[in-house]
Amino acid sequence: MKRNDLLLAILVTFIWGVNFSVIKLGLTSLDPFILSGLRFLFCALPLVFFIKKPKVHMKYIITYGLLFGVGLWGIVSLGIYFGISAGMASLVLQMTVFFTVILASIMLNETIDISKKLAFIIALLGLTLIIAVTDGSVTILGFVLVLIGALSMSFTNIIIKKAGTRNVFSFMVWASLFSPIPLFLLAYLTQGSIVFTGFTENLDGIAIFSILFQVYPTTLFGYWIWNSLLHKYPASSVAPISLLVPIFGLAGSYFIFGEEIGFIKILASLIIISALIVNLYGNRLFIKIYKGA
Repeated sequence: MKRNDLLLAILVTFIWGVNFSVIKLGLTSLDPFILSGLRFLFCALPLVFFIKKPKVHMKYIITYGLLFGVGLWGIVSLGIYFGISAGMASLVLQMTVFFTVILASIMLNETIDISKKLAFIIALLGLTLIIAVTDGSVTILGFVLVLIGALSMSFTNIIIKKAGTRNVFSFMVWASLFSPIPLFLLAYLTQGSIVFTGFTENLDGIAIFSILFQVYPTTLFGYWIWNSLLHKYPASSVAPISLLVPIFGLAGSYFIFGEEIGFIKILASLIIISALIVNLYGNRLFIKIYKGA
């Protein structure tokens, strides 16, 4: 990978990692569903009027918009609202990788080799440690909600693969069109009309910064650059860089909110990152060992 492209990839993982803390900042003023709804409203508008619809079936665009906007980021924002720290949320969300492997096996008939099975077992050990954290940065409800978000993201990965679109930026913009209304409806159903009548009073500078950061650097810029790199280089060269996301996520939470980074969190992080590495490279290692034997 060229040096400039590598720096761009690292920048994207930094943005994605810090984004969890930026979401938490927005939640100090806004309801989680309102915050997420505004994020995707401005991802879609006004760009949807200037960018052609991607040449894929509408069912993929609509389903992706619902799962990515509501099932992933709406639920993850709710998880952070209900007590899981930004750093821990960024780490738990990495379970997306393993859920995707399982779903690909069920829905796409892809084979789960021994390295992926081993990686999943290792990751479960890391998750068990996260549940054992007692410093107040992990709540059971928040933890479960982020896991649901990880599962939703796994489904979005399958949808992208089934849709077969190469114009991911256009796909993201059009899919975002179908996220805001369900999110605003959920806000109304859970909090009542107060989330709308008191909106202008709660919309402060921090909330505006949170929305804009989630829209432009995180979603539109981040996913555009990342998917461009995936088209330019082998996935095996790009995917491992995403291991930096939970590291930046924990660092961002530490510097912005003073989240305590104790031994258990460090150990859980190392275990889950090790599981991701085994998932990426384990099969090659087993082949080398087999050939060497």
